[in-house]
Amino acid sequence: MLWFFNWLSGYRKNVISFTLNHRYDQLDEYGTAVEQELTARGYDAVYEGDRYFLIDGRSYLLQGYTLPMGGVPMQRTVLKPM
Repeated sequence: MLWFFNWLSGYRKNVISFTLNHRYDQLDEYGTAVEQELTARGYDAVYEGDRYFLIDGRSYLLQGYTLPMGGVPMQRTVLKPM
């Protein structure tokens, strides 16, 4: 069970994962917020739309998960390489 939770949370090789401070329902707002967070972390990131990002010259697909943490839903951002 713990392995599945870690896998779902994005703890895998070549995957970028983090949690934003706010929860987003609209994909465009979510993509823009992810792009800003990646830029703040030092990545060269561009949101191309429809869940696709170009990060440091590689294509990534955005997957967002809502996980319960202490009874509070948390939106986890996972970017998988294409």
